[in-house]
Amino acid sequence: MSVFFLGAGPGDPELITVKGMKLLQEAPVIIYAGSLVNKEILAYASPNAKIYDSASMTLEEVISVVKDAVGRNQWVVRLHTGDPALFGAIQEQMTLLDEENISYEIVPGVSSFLAAAAAVKCELTIPEVSQTVIITRLEGRTPVPESQRLKKLTEHQASLCIFLSVHMIDQVVQELLTGYSLNTPIAVVEKASWPGEEKVIKGTLATISDQV
Repeated sequence: MSVFFLGAGPGDPELITVKGMKLLQEAPVIIYAGSLVNKEILAYASPNAKIYDSASMTLEEVISVVKDAVGRNQWVVRLHTGDPALFGAIQEQMTLLDEENISYEIVPGVSSFLAAAAAVKCELTIPEVSQTVIITRLEGRTPVPESQRLKKLTEHQASLCIFLSVHMIDQVVQELLTGYSLNTPIAVVEKASWPGEEKVIKGTLATISDQV
């Protein structure tokens, strides 16, 4: 295998998978997703590994590093926060790798929404309350189909895990109130599981905007 899309987990270095840790220890080349990845996780890397921060790199530059490594018979860990399959922007990378006939594998990781649930000490699937979990986000640079807007999703009365949206908390609340009551509990979690940096704010739809 030439490229491993590796989930780093939510932030705590001990929450990376055993397979993920082994890959980091052995990888000759690592490209990590900037500040989204706790740099303490990079301590698992070999001192001889070439490490790149993709925050300042274009997609084409990332693929160029991969092609260069493969040309030298080396393999690459592409390190993403949480689980690569959730808001990881890996599809565009895989498409380009397919075009170059470069093989790859996805190695799952613990998603931040699970670490957030642990931080809040809540179960997302409670009998007779909700047996459905919806993972979503507000529209930003990436558009959201109208049928998947928060105000539409409230019709399901499910547990909602909302990514990448705290900077639009007023809009989050406004849309959620189309289907949930003011006393519906809500929590905002920042840097879930990051040692010494995790922040949890608990409230209701009536209070959370003022609390954040």
